[in-house]
Amino acid sequence: MSTARALPPGQRRIEGFPRFGTHLHRPPPPTPRDHHIEVMGADMDAFVVPLPTFRALPRVSRTRDFHCVGGWTATDVHWEGVTFPTFYEHLIAPRLATGTEITHFTFGGLDGYRSVVCAEDVMDDDVLLVDVLDGEPLSPDHGAPLRLVSPKQYGFISTKHLSLIELHTVEPDFDFGAASSLARLGLRLIMFRRHPRSRVWLEERHGYLPGPVVRLFYRPLIPLIRRVSATRSLSRAGFDGGSHSTEG
Repeated sequence: MSTARALPPGQRRIEGFPRFGTHLHRPPPPTPRDHHIEVMGADMDAFVVPLPTFRALPRVSRTRDFHCVGGWTATDVHWEGVTFPTFYEHLIAPRLATGTEITHFTFGGLDGYRSVVCAEDVMDDDVLLVDVLDGEPLSPDHGAPLRLVSPKQYGFISTKHLSLIELHTVEPDFDFGAASSLARLGLRLIMFRRHPRSRVWLEERHGYLPGPVVRLFYRPLIPLIRRVSATRSLSRAGFDGGSHSTEG
């Protein structure tokens, strides 16, 4: 049961876990039978991490709130997976040339989405690569088979259907990756000019607009997005209003 604790500035609790974003008009991408994560960049030989290799790493379980940049918060979401620092230390660090300093990471999904995260943020022990939500394997709506979860940042950082991790030694383009060029242009120019850190407790919702101003744009959209999200989920797999059936 959710506890009555303080939320980050501008956030409101909601029931459930709605799917939110520019992707609601299309279904989640299919998962390849031999799904893996490709890791590349920083003059390192690219390599792939099959799901069995990922699942053999030391695992953790965490219960955290999930904060959408739109202003809603799903509380007490229970994730299981591998911390990103553990993934990095076991699989990436041994392959890097001595002295290589990674400044940023790009996380890409099967749906074409991508997010760019500062190394300082993603190496937090609260950042996870997860394959289990509330005791069940991730569903397609929730980012199957694997997703990033960064609880201290807004939800758009937490790339779903994770298939690519790219390392950078200099700051890359921070524009975030919707799946289509038209959607990316709209996000870039209007609502989603992302802040380079996107930290929820500092209300870093936008690259140049103050967080309280951005709230005014998003808040009226939340009821509509929830209705669309629920309708899409009903058409695919049924809906239980008391469960985490869809996601941000």
